[in-house]
Amino acid sequence: MPTPPAPAVATAPTLPPIAPPPPQRISASAWGLLVVLASIWGTSFILMKKGLVVFSAMELGAARVSIAALLLLPFALRNVRRVDTGRYKWLLLSGVVGTFFPAFLFAYAETKLASGLAGVLNGLTAVFTLVVGAVLFGQKLTSLRVLGIALGLVGTVVLMLLGGSGGAATPSGDSNAWYGLYIVAATIGYGISVNVIKQHLHGPSPVAVTSLTLLSIGPLGLLYLFGVSDFMHKLATVPGAWTALGYIALLATMSTAVAMVLFNKLIQQSTTLFAASNTYLIPIVALTWGVLDGEAFNLWHLLGMVIILAGVFIIHRAK
Repeated sequence: MPTPPAPAVATAPTLPPIAPPPPQRISASAWGLLVVLASIWGTSFILMKKGLVVFSAMELGAARVSIAALLLLPFALRNVRRVDTGRYKWLLLSGVVGTFFPAFLFAYAETKLASGLAGVLNGLTAVFTLVVGAVLFGQKLTSLRVLGIALGLVGTVVLMLLGGSGGAATPSGDSNAWYGLYIVAATIGYGISVNVIKQHLHGPSPVAVTSLTLLSIGPLGLLYLFGVSDFMHKLATVPGAWTALGYIALLATMSTAVAMVLFNKLIQQSTTLFAASNTYLIPIVALTWGVLDGEAFNLWHLLGMVIILAGVFIIHRAK
């Protein structure tokens, strides 16, 4: 009996290798958003300085938190039942260390530190975001990232020890470069908050997270303003108080609500790396406003800024 022929073995057609996706092209609107966002955040430091002409650091911080919370209250009320109750402890933690305390720490720093230098030191946020991520959340530290962290800290030392505070053009009429340590503490708080949001609050929308975070701390600011401080008395009796409050209201509105929306939109239109590049533009805007307002700026300030931003660049690029 003849052997039947073996069935033909079907072979899969050879497919061409999949080409990697083309690099995402950054649109003109994304570049425009980047410039607007950096301008808003870079201007926040001169707004704090103008608010401190009348109000104390405590009053400015409390007013900033309170106004921002009231502004986003409708969004908070809309989302309060949509977020799992187990997340509220993380919302409170993020609000306290990432919004409440930094509002006061930046205000205290700018009583004796030039607003432009405060904007430069704000770049340490990227450094401490990585440090906190490595220490508390197991984020990988490579040799290049360690180099970036070291450069950020070296730049800070250069600014505070050699550059000085940028002159006496401060609300108190006095200067003290060591007040930059308040900003260092604030950026550590930012670093903790960013990691908490990334690890524990990634589900809810950014609007929900921000509004509920402010809802958790806003009452503390209102309680201080209307129950403890001389805020209302100053509004009624001190010349220029309403103008100073206008600067604080603009700070709370633009740096919290508007900037948050723009930043989220920028991430959607580009990449996280491109969006994070506003870190390099904010000090330029802050320093420009400071110089226009009579603040000193010297080569040591420039060197410190370059070193800090070089460290931030390495952190963003390192794998």
